[in-house]
Amino acid sequence: MFYTRIYSDEHGDSHFERVDVALSERGEIGHLSELMSVKNLQFRENKPDYNWDFHNAPARQFIILLDGEIEIESSLGEKRSFKGGDILLVEDTHGKGHRTENITQQIRKSIFIQL
Repeated sequence: MFYTRIYSDEHGDSHFERVDVALSERGEIGHLSELMSVKNLQFRENKPDYNWDFHNAPARQFIILLDGEIEIESSLGEKRSFKGGDILLVEDTHGKGHRTENITQQIRKSIFIQL
């Protein structure tokens, strides 16, 4: 299992990084990661025409996309697409931020989990 991390470097530029999550065999219940402490959980729906120019993440948080498809652009111009089932960790709470655009014109649902 993995998630995509979006973070700011020392110059304020945003970057993508793949982070693999270590899972341990737990018998009948499957494979589990180590526990992570969380602060808040929030459900969200976006309008079909949702596009947000460059912005910073409001908090260090996981975003779990439940449906739809988005494109995120880093401050350096790198673009990646994400769809329902993908997990992001946004940590670019300072710097130049990232841009988000809905690719599919539908209401998009996601879950935010602040760390």
